[in-house]
Amino acid sequence: MLQVTALSKEDAAHCPIRQVLSKVTGKWQILIVLALEDGALRFGALRRTIGDVTQRVLTENLRSLERDGYLTRRVEPGPPVEVHYELTSVGRELNERLTSLVMWAASAHDSVTTARNKYDEKL
Repeated sequence: MLQVTALSKEDAAHCPIRQVLSKVTGKWQILIVLALEDGALRFGALRRTIGDVTQRVLTENLRSLERDGYLTRRVEPGPPVEVHYELTSVGRELNERLTSLVMWAASAHDSVTTARNKYDEKL
């Protein structure tokens, strides 16, 4: 089994698993990476694809993903100025792994919903 135990804040700060997964397993990060699967999108198109994300939250998450090397931001001078976001090779590799997780989530949805309902009935 992989070492996932951190006995101190310092151990956690230096844990590669925690450092990488904490930046790519949030709801918005996953949805952004999945939305860019088919190629570059402009900010507005990306926001419409995701739907329920605010401009501020999308901007923050795009910056974080860019900082960590999962996507690139390309600005084309206008008018109007166009900003495109696209997955890097690391982002495409992440997307492949996320796609498997998403497919599993879709197939497990009914089982999870049933388990939740049974649990809630016991309360």
